[in-house]
Amino acid sequence: MIVASSRKAHLVGGGIAALAAAAYLIRDGGLLGANISVYEEGELVGGCLDAGSVAKQGYSMRGERMFENNYVCMYDLLSFIPSVDDPTRSIKQDLLEYAAANHWNNKARLVDKDGRITNFRDLGFNERDRLDMIALTSQPEALVDGKRITDVFSEHFFQTNFWYIWQSTFGFEPWHSAIEMRRYMLRFLHMFPAMPTQAGIYRTRYNQNDTIVRPIKKWLADQGVQFLAGTRVTDIDLGIVPNKFTASKILMIRDGKKLEVDVRPEDIVLATIGSMVADSSLGSNTTAPELVKANKTGAFALWETLAEGRPGLGDPSVFANKIDEAKWESFTVTTRDPHFFERMEQFTGNATGRNGMVTLKDSSWLLTLSLYTQPHYIDQPADVYVWWGYGLYPDKIGDYVRKPMSQCSGAEILEETLRQLKWDEDLSKVQDSSIVIPCMMPHITSMFLVRKAGDRPDVVPEGSTNFGMLGQFVEVPDDVVFTVEYSIRTAQTAVCKLLKLKKEPNPFPRVSNDIAVVWNAFKAMH
Repeated sequence: MIVASSRKAHLVGGGIAALAAAAYLIRDGGLLGANISVYEEGELVGGCLDAGSVAKQGYSMRGERMFENNYVCMYDLLSFIPSVDDPTRSIKQDLLEYAAANHWNNKARLVDKDGRITNFRDLGFNERDRLDMIALTSQPEALVDGKRITDVFSEHFFQTNFWYIWQSTFGFEPWHSAIEMRRYMLRFLHMFPAMPTQAGIYRTRYNQNDTIVRPIKKWLADQGVQFLAGTRVTDIDLGIVPNKFTASKILMIRDGKKLEVDVRPEDIVLATIGSMVADSSLGSNTTAPELVKANKTGAFALWETLAEGRPGLGDPSVFANKIDEAKWESFTVTTRDPHFFERMEQFTGNATGRNGMVTLKDSSWLLTLSLYTQPHYIDQPADVYVWWGYGLYPDKIGDYVRKPMSQCSGAEILEETLRQLKWDEDLSKVQDSSIVIPCMMPHITSMFLVRKAGDRPDVVPEGSTNFGMLGQFVEVPDDVVFTVEYSIRTAQTAVCKLLKLKKEPNPFPRVSNDIAVVWNAFKAMH
């Protein structure tokens, strides 16, 4: 029998999936924290749950994550990690308390080309749209294998208010996978009635790095977990038999030196494969971000190496080589003048942090804006304000700044935004007090790309004895990618299976089996 305290675990990648896996290895698997190593290519852990810089240079974050009541795996993890503000309380307690006090009731979800709030509560369906939605969600997933969203909906669907709300909430593009669209519709069916107002969607008190990543890392470090930054794992020796995987060695580069770490059969190796934020780059107030196409980071490269000659480990080329279908651009605005926040409160009729997302539906870049309760960073000065936005179509020419968003500086993106709102008279005042940092993300929705069964590997591949894979590019049946919940579920699954624990991952909430939920969604569609 293997003694848990002697077993070692090697986690490749420092995103939320790996952090969750480390926590479960300690809590459920009985491993000593000192026997767990996390290898991260960058200098910081957290993956896409990042947030950085300081007020003087401008804050930046690549994206934001929203939550809802049925994120059972996430809440399980956060239930035993102390909050960053109050160590006597859990992150879960803090998050739910904040959400209850700051729930959304969006009064300005969609804004048209004239800068006017639309009647966004009218979802705009015709009978064909409704029938197509029913057909998609009621048929087996296998029937949409390899299909795009445009293959299952008519042209009218993509002009509805529902589609503008849906795609700007979740990040979908018309050419993305119909499989993922189907899964999202079934997973969030209970939210259909409140989709326009975004009631039932939660945010964290601060950005997700401060609220979630920092306290988890501290908890793990206090347990003795070792974080090895600046370490690029290039290969994992899984043996030469294609359908039997036993990790025996990890190859890596640290400080320019090639290193090898031996792995015993009783040890555990978990690798995060692929990355939504791989090769992302920042611009500035005066410069556009670079579009990196050379796969300079190792997230996809490691997967390609592992999958070569091993069909059971998926096909990374499906997700890594279609940047034009996966990229979009975000931007973070730091200002010392509350004028934009005051103007937005007047416009929406909502206090800052209560309105949710505002999408400029007719903008060529399809801009969406998010204003948070302040401070959004735990160390943010009282006279500094931070908000965030993104554009789903960065290659299109702006309606006012006549060039693609991808070629625009931060100041130009802010100008386009204000002029879309018809706030030209506020332009100089807001621009003069703001620092805008744009971020180009070439792979941000790569996990939404059209795929077929087998393109994503199982968390623990068939034949594996001590090796598993984590993150957004492994397969969890029925659950939805681009969520923190998905990453944490892969961690739970890997730990339970590889350690042969009696417990199972938190049960998947199948809301589509609830007749009341289905009926309420049907009424909302009409």
